[in-house]
Amino acid sequence: MQSRIEGTAYVLGDNIDTDQIIPAQYLTYNPAIPAEFKMFGKFALCGVPDDQAGLPKGHVPFHPPGADEYVSPYTIIIGGKNFGCGSSREHAPIALAAAGVVAVVAEFYARIFYRNAVNGGYLVPIESKTRLIDSVCTGDKLVIDLEAKTLTNVTSGAVTELLPLGEVGPIIEAGGLFAYAQKVGMLAK
Repeated sequence: MQSRIEGTAYVLGDNIDTDQIIPAQYLTYNPAIPAEFKMFGKFALCGVPDDQAGLPKGHVPFHPPGADEYVSPYTIIIGGKNFGCGSSREHAPIALAAAGVVAVVAEFYARIFYRNAVNGGYLVPIESKTRLIDSVCTGDKLVIDLEAKTLTNVTSGAVTELLPLGEVGPIIEAGGLFAYAQKVGMLAK
């Protein structure tokens, strides 16, 4: 895991649930098969209502017309409260990762989404100290510094403090729970 993450923001609101992140009809794909894995990226966030997609204005497609249909140009998701609520499907962080998302910054997460993201090593879930969906706009250029625990909005110049990763930091750094268990000798390599 890199300690510095740079990317373009895609802003969503509160209570973004796993059915909005990847609707049930797309769960028939097998993420272990590369051709099917990328389909998760294609359909990531397709269940988010248009008026809530790409805040503050809304109606911003996660996969803009003319862009890659599988990988989004937006690599950092900014969410509000209770990101990843709903069903416990581990496909939600897989879909975001397949779409090229490397980090999600939210006020707080539904714990099952958070642990699925951490344990699978799919993306970095980070919690913010403040409500970023009111100050970050879709398309803003962002820099996350995990060591300094800051998010810098390069577009506006604002710097926001993030909460530390805490005990999950080594798991994220290793690339997921199984990689961590191998690294510390809990599992044979």
